[in-house]
Amino acid sequence: MAVSRRGGNRALLARRICQLFFLLLFLILFIKTDYNGTDHLDSGVNLLFRLDPYLAACVMLGAKALVVLLLPALFVMLLTFVTGRGFCGWFCPMGSLLDIWDRLVRRKRKAGVTSYPELAKILLVFALFSSLCGFGIAGYLDPFSILVRSMTQALYPAVNSITVSFFTYTYQQLPAAVNTVTEPVYGLMQKMVLPSEQKYFQLAYLSLAILLVIFGLERFQRRFFCRNICPLGAMLGLTGKYAMLAVKSGDESCEPCGLCRSICRMGAINEDRVIDMSRCNLCHECVEKCPRQLIHFSFGRRVPVSPDRFLRRRQFLAAGAAGLLLPSIKSIESLSIRPSPLLIRPPGAVPEVQFLNKCIRCGECLQVCIGNALQPVLLQAGIDGMFSPVLVARTGYCEFNCTLCGQVCPTGAIESLPLDVKQTTKIGHAWFDKNRCLPYAKMTSCMVCEEHCPTPEKAIRFQDVTTEDRAGNRVRVKQPYVVDHLCIGCGICETKCPLPGKAAIYITSAGEHRHPEINSLPGGPGGYSTY
Repeated sequence: MAVSRRGGNRALLARRICQLFFLLLFLILFIKTDYNGTDHLDSGVNLLFRLDPYLAACVMLGAKALVVLLLPALFVMLLTFVTGRGFCGWFCPMGSLLDIWDRLVRRKRKAGVTSYPELAKILLVFALFSSLCGFGIAGYLDPFSILVRSMTQALYPAVNSITVSFFTYTYQQLPAAVNTVTEPVYGLMQKMVLPSEQKYFQLAYLSLAILLVIFGLERFQRRFFCRNICPLGAMLGLTGKYAMLAVKSGDESCEPCGLCRSICRMGAINEDRVIDMSRCNLCHECVEKCPRQLIHFSFGRRVPVSPDRFLRRRQFLAAGAAGLLLPSIKSIESLSIRPSPLLIRPPGAVPEVQFLNKCIRCGECLQVCIGNALQPVLLQAGIDGMFSPVLVARTGYCEFNCTLCGQVCPTGAIESLPLDVKQTTKIGHAWFDKNRCLPYAKMTSCMVCEEHCPTPEKAIRFQDVTTEDRAGNRVRVKQPYVVDHLCIGCGICETKCPLPGKAAIYITSAGEHRHPEINSLPGGPGGYSTY
């Protein structure tokens, strides 16, 4: 029985309300992924990633184990057996933003057929095979990872910077009467919307550019990313074609006006007005706008009527072969025998191979890092390590009393550590550059690094040395050194070093807890002191 126009309107309105609700929920969870004054985060802030079956499959294949944190993704897969690919049209924040953008731009484009209908499936197969072989790149094309990464590294810090600049200007330049209004507004924004502090990221432009490209592709085709690229959509489409809920388009009395096909944002309706449930995201626009109200939903369909198969055999084999080839090339990289000494992972990070397989490059740990220490890496960890987090101590340091990065990681790539364990977990080691350190190079006293060292027993200590300055005068100066077994590599000494440019003390991954056999310290792991 056909659905009335009123019913179609109700379903369309319900979808838009649902999209808005989950978009707001996504934004709220994103904002709550920030330091709130305590060393505790709500467990739900990373829920979106734990509901992603594509990420769950890739992470579990890479880890060769069941990742309990990602089990909620099973709910989404079960949902697709009932409602098909409705997740893309009703819940996905990336899809909702693309729909909003499309309504704002309002460009008239012919719907036509999907430009590259098999590309997303090829990318899905490639990602699954490469993950199985230890080449974790799932987060590069995952819509949630792209969205959160760009917001964390570019949009959110930029909004904070612009807001602070605006209200600083109003406070300094406008009359006091205006400030009685602007200052409470600013205070409310600081409390509810803005981050706890301004942060800076080294791949901000690249992260933003990727998101802008996705929005720019809307110029060529509605939901271009969802239809042609998104591997999550391709995975949901696999089970969506078997969904119990189906959409029927037309009957014997249907006149081939082609309106339903021309307005379909997903290209799910072919020339014969057959709706492909592996592509349909249940947007209800065809139901609403069908002039004779012949399109309707019905339950009970079990056998797929998708007009195309998943992939041709050669495409599947080529995608799988590529997924097998890249890991083999990775094994002959120089990084596999000599890792970068500046590749310092957060405390709680699992061993590097497992870390790259589990890390989905979501940027959640970067967002929550109090000291702005974590930065996205470019190629220092190899091509499959791009956007993974590393500590860059000149930018920020690992707060001694913080365990937030482990709490927010949705996959267990960074394990959640008790505070006492975290405070003794060694992630790196500090070294002095005697050519720059003032007590060594200039015979001038400086105690900044020792003052900021957070360990209960100071890992940085001094020795009294009598030496000559450049004028030949005998002087007595305190020269710092590092006690190896006490230094945990938090990086605060490098961050606070008062020298401009390169610091006189720097952190490397030497002695880190994950690979002590590789990154051992000279002289062994005992109490050897570094001068």
